[in-house]
Amino acid sequence: MPIRAATEADIEAIQRIARASWEADYPNILSRETAESGVDEWYSTDELASELSHPRSVLAVAEENDEVVGFVHAVTGEEVGHVLRLYVDPDDRRHGIGRRLLEHVIEEMADLDHERVAALVLTDNDLGVEFYRSAGFETVDEAETMIGGTAYRELAMERPIIR
Repeated sequence: MPIRAATEADIEAIQRIARASWEADYPNILSRETAESGVDEWYSTDELASELSHPRSVLAVAEENDEVVGFVHAVTGEEVGHVLRLYVDPDDRRHGIGRRLLEHVIEEMADLDHERVAALVLTDNDLGVEFYRSAGFETVDEAETMIGGTAYRELAMERPIIR
């Protein structure tokens, strides 16, 4: 399964995966209206196009049979890389795609001499929390994020980059 840098041609697939993932993962966490508002805001065509050209942004996609089935979006920092979003189409989960995307972005951060990689995940997103824990992340803090004008608790998780 190839993982490659995303292009503008991938924006619609990223939006489709984000929407499907939010609908599958957050029905008991976010209202439908809040989820739609969040996806529209965080994954707008303009926002994604801007991230594709931002020098500190890493946006990669996973393909299966020439179709985009997952994506990861991270930003680089001084010593820490931050995974902002990582989603796999719900129909293509449980095949190691998410793990491969995470490994890809960790390798990118290692190449930049980062010492740690961090991720934020909604506190109530049990699937997401378990995914990061199984990859060696530990909770280091709690914070709050705004989605559709509503505040939600999230965990800040980190792990060292092992070379």
